Amino acid sequence: MKIEDIKSIAVIGAGDMGHGIAEVALMAGYKVFLRDIKQEFVDKGVSRINQSLEKLVSKGKVEQGLFDRIRSELLVPCVELGDAVREADLVIEAVPEIMALKQETFGAMDKLAPAHTIFASNTSTMKITEIAAITKRPEKVIGLHYFNPAVLMKLVEVIRGEKSSAESMQIGYDFVLRNAKVPVRVEKDVAGFIVNRVQAPAGVLLNAILDEGKIQPEQIDAVMRSIGAPMGPYETMDYTGLDISYHGSLYFAKTIHPDFACGKVIQAKVEAGELGKKTGKGLFDWSNGRPEIDLSKATDQFDLMDLVVVNVNEATKIIAEGACKLEDIDLAIVNATGGMGPMALVKNIEPADMTKRLEGLAARWGKEIFKPTQMIKDGQYR
Repeated sequence: MKIEDIKSIAVIGAGDMGHGIAEVALMAGYKVFLRDIKQEFVDKGVSRINQSLEKLVSKGKVEQGLFDRIRSELLVPCVELGDAVREADLVIEAVPEIMALKQETFGAMDKLAPAHTIFASNTSTMKITEIAAITKRPEKVIGLHYFNPAVLMKLVEVIRGEKSSAESMQIGYDFVLRNAKVPVRVEKDVAGFIVNRVQAPAGVLLNAILDEGKIQPEQIDAVMRSIGAPMGPYETMDYTGLDISYHGSLYFAKTIHPDFACGKVIQAKVEAGELGKKTGKGLFDWSNGRPEIDLSKATDQFDLMDLVVVNVNEATKIIAEGACKLEDIDLAIVNATGGMGPMALVKNIEPADMTKRLEGLAARWGKEIFKPTQMIKDGQYR
């Protein structure tokens, strides 16, 4: 198969990520079957696609003719899984981050989809190899990890499972290009891939600060906002969903190191159903829209560079494992977040200073994952 053979796409899951992924493919001219388990979920996904496209048409970013074609023929909503995958050349799964659910979905799709169909998971953390193992076509299973909101964020991580074929990886890469996105190849199936893996230690540090209770979320977010960041780290956690952070932490704690376990404050919020924007309350109150961050509350008791160095330290681990090249780190993170790449931010910091800072953080917070790698000590991060 070649990219020219990919004509029909199925997106499984019509939620925040699924409907966005579907919209991106529709804008590239693909026929898209959008499926969810209930008609109301499908209808909501379709409505959100139409609302988004109406705005893009009004701004001149999408032609009216394409929008009309999407509504009349390209977008096919459905509830039955068989209807979604029966003629699909590529299926992109976007169901919740629960391994058992993903495996159940892939097992069912494997029986219903044509033999040539390539399966992709939009998982943000979970190993493609584990998901692929439930199918009889592991060579045709890859990761295509989009970032939220999928219509705006440029990066898509193209992830190789242990048995993914070169052909499947190339088709995935080319498909991303045809969707006007920036593909970055992840050549080894490491948990969290590039962006979420590299940024995970900052989440561990933010959780530790939150649990300690001496510095409030707004104080750190105010620091980030005051230097031009569009959103602080705690507001971002609320925006994407505290349940996403929680499940990701559980998986990382199980597959990488116990230090990645979720903090007590976040766990309590999840158990109380306070998941952030989607429920109206999380670390902040979203009931009246986006929370107001008082910039005057910016704290001087925390150095934001600590978040950067723990992430760079983690980046050196996946580079050493062969998941990607050093230059891929910033390419991925810049296009996933719109912010600066961590490797660029530390290129002028001496190895001795990086080592000392990381050793101090490891001791201060009791986190083994903050200890500097050999690549850090040798200055191979710049």
